[in-house]
Amino acid sequence: MAMSESFTGNLFSGQAEQNRRQAAPLAARMRPRTLEEYAGQDHIIGKGRLLRRAIEADQLSSLIFYGPPGVGKTSLARVIANSTSSDFKQLSAVGAGISDIRAILSDAKENLALYNMRTVLFIDEIHRFNKAQQDALLPAVEDGTIILIGATTENPYFEVNGALLSRSRIFQLEALQEKHIRALLLQALADKERGLGNYRVEMTEEALSHIAGAAGGDARTAYNALELAVLTTAPDEDGVRHITLEVAAESIQKKALHYDKQGDNHYDVISAFIKSMRGSDPDAALHYLARMIRAGEQPEFICRRIIICAAEDVGLADPQALQVAVACMDAVHFVGWPEARIPLAMAAVYVANAPKSNSAYMGIDAALADIDNLGDFRVPIYLRDSSYKGAKAFGHGVGYKYVHDFGSYVPEQQYLPDELKGKRYYHRSNHGAERLPVWFLQETERKK
Repeated sequence: MAMSESFTGNLFSGQAEQNRRQAAPLAARMRPRTLEEYAGQDHIIGKGRLLRRAIEADQLSSLIFYGPPGVGKTSLARVIANSTSSDFKQLSAVGAGISDIRAILSDAKENLALYNMRTVLFIDEIHRFNKAQQDALLPAVEDGTIILIGATTENPYFEVNGALLSRSRIFQLEALQEKHIRALLLQALADKERGLGNYRVEMTEEALSHIAGAAGGDARTAYNALELAVLTTAPDEDGVRHITLEVAAESIQKKALHYDKQGDNHYDVISAFIKSMRGSDPDAALHYLARMIRAGEQPEFICRRIIICAAEDVGLADPQALQVAVACMDAVHFVGWPEARIPLAMAAVYVANAPKSNSAYMGIDAALADIDNLGDFRVPIYLRDSSYKGAKAFGHGVGYKYVHDFGSYVPEQQYLPDELKGKRYYHRSNHGAERLPVWFLQETERKK
């Protein structure tokens, strides 16, 4: 009777596990099982990379995976679970408490003492653990009882105990590229065991590209949209489900935009964006910025255009604009989507509102043109370096007027080569910070 009950229990539990897997969302069913199935993050698990070598050799140290949602943090932990001979345990910081941590640490100590088996503990959303919970992990991490793998969407330097960080390697995972998401979607459509391969699906190239681009680097979002599109589309008389661009846009709840990142529209929109900032129209700049964001434009590309506009069109009328634009690039790299839209908007509006001057831009191009057309001329002898041995014997530096020796005024002195005497490259604008102060204009007029 006991054997029968045990067999029946195993039978039902096995069937329950199979039902659970089948009922799981597509994103859960398609989680990679091996490194070969894992998409993206070549910078950390590409061939020959440190983390890949450690996983393949089953020689892991404690790790923190940091990156936006849907880029494969949990999936990478599952790959490690399938690759390691250690006992693999998983907790979610959303629902786990100190008692759960202590129970796992107790089992880990027993496994290590009795069977010489280490324990790998994966904690999803580790940033949600408070200080006391994180402190409870520290002794076991420090003495090697457990190998900790933490996953977080928040900057670990702010959210994770410094002592844990110092004992862990931090790997930053990046938003997946569109090509990676396309490959995952095609794999899901073909996979009959875990994916949608048992459905007869015909998906247009436009529909596939739209979901892959609109997912914003988030594989989970792309999988959810694909599954919704397939399951809610009725088959035709031949049993084929046709996934069009309209179906794809509705499934991912993002309108299909007429925006080809390799075509004319890409250049038209970025051109309009730059000209709106140059023309001091922040509303138009935000409109075109929003179009690029929704179309999946790379944020680095947008940042570069803002930086160029800040230097070329705002220039010295407001030198702070360039600092804001460069800070925007750093912020975008630091926070990622979707928060990156905020520093992008700040920089675009700042540049649009700033006074405009292209004096430095025009000046350097005029100077370069003279170098190209006229060549270089000898530096006036009194401006040449006089610090090396024998320089003064050649007259270098003789007659140079050191400006700080002249008190409150700048002495007259020619700095350009003789052949360019009187040449002007820099033409000061009358805008913003370039505008000469009234006292200077009055003093100039008085001297005349």
